[in-house]
Amino acid sequence: MNKAGKRESEHTNQLFFAVELGIFAGLIWGGIRWLIYTLHFTKVIPGFLAEPFFKHEFLIKPAGHLLGYLFYIAFSVIASLIYVLIFRKLKGPWPGMIYGMLWWAGIFLAGSWMFLLQPMFKLPWNSVVSEFCISLLWGLFIGYTAAIEYTDERKREQRTKLA
Repeated sequence: MNKAGKRESEHTNQLFFAVELGIFAGLIWGGIRWLIYTLHFTKVIPGFLAEPFFKHEFLIKPAGHLLGYLFYIAFSVIASLIYVLIFRKLKGPWPGMIYGMLWWAGIFLAGSWMFLLQPMFKLPWNSVVSEFCISLLWGLFIGYTAAIEYTDERKREQRTKLA
């Protein structure tokens, strides 16, 4: 409340929101990525994002899986920062899904060009489809969460009625 007794407008801190969103996106979808690798739905190791910095032999061990999980969380924080700062006002689920598809294409195409990953056409079809689906849902999670936070008018209407 301000000095006049009116409730001040509450705005979401973009930086804090994006970091929090990225951490949760990384925790949830990184965990699911690890699970689909463990269940042999994909041959892409959980630490594929750490491949340029660590040896492959390390990344296939349990400690490498944990490191890959942490790299996925960090990657998710960076990706959610980009989304929240640039695309937060887009409504609905589609922008987030497209965002996830673009990251999937970028990682798998650029990764194969930089020899970080096997070329997409050499991976088994179930790996390609599984990675695509995880990226799609990961992008949906980031995009739709940001859309709800920044475009949901019901919260603002409720606050003005109470004031």
